[in-house]
Amino acid sequence: MSKVQSPVTSSDCIVDLDDVHLRLDSGAGPVNILRGVNLRVEPGERVGVVGPSGSGKSTMMMVMAGLERPSGGSVRVAGQDLGRLDEDGLARFRRRHVGIVFQAFHLVPTMTALENVAIPLEFAGAADAFDRARAGLEQVGLGHRIHHYPGQLSGGEQQRTALARAFVTEPSLLLADEPTGNLDIDTGATIVKLLFDLAERRGTTLVLITHDPSLAARCDRTVRLADGRIADDGLAARRARIQAAGE
Repeated sequence: MSKVQSPVTSSDCIVDLDDVHLRLDSGAGPVNILRGVNLRVEPGERVGVVGPSGSGKSTMMMVMAGLERPSGGSVRVAGQDLGRLDEDGLARFRRRHVGIVFQAFHLVPTMTALENVAIPLEFAGAADAFDRARAGLEQVGLGHRIHHYPGQLSGGEQQRTALARAFVTEPSLLLADEPTGNLDIDTGATIVKLLFDLAERRGTTLVLITHDPSLAARCDRTVRLADGRIADDGLAARRARIQAAGE
């Protein structure tokens, strides 16, 4: 876990969601997924996001990544107003600033581990894409599996590959949505340690969606969503920790 820091302010946050709404149309009428979400995250912070299924956790993450456009409000990430970017601009922004890890590994089955990790670097035009991808796989303990295809890898190895791909571009923000959901307890614990170690080593801001309170507790603070709203932004508990640490 990263060291205890001062609570966030509007001037230094890497994520700033301001009155974010997301409404989707359905056959039964409009559905309000997010209902005025306000959230700020500072650089290097680890934020756990919890809440019941359907509370809007994954949707909020997709909005942060620019994969969903809100119906109202503003989204600023790494100083960029995402509402001002077109789809190509959002794709370029993600390549530079955002890494994403999902519960499902989302590896390309016809590509080796090395090729999967090199994808974002190749899209970014990096001349050393495969050298950096190889180094990324070595960092997650898969230097001996670089030429294996996803179907030849265990679930834990596939998620390690996904972690290497997410971190290989050195993003300022890493979004993880239930990254251990498809893994057994022991393998999941290994992946979690690796995730936190990589984020700590690189100073990467981490937003982690989880149903596991003990996993969320490893973060600097826990944000709770309910019915599309922030029920608790975790700042009060964080201030109490800071005060206790100073006594």
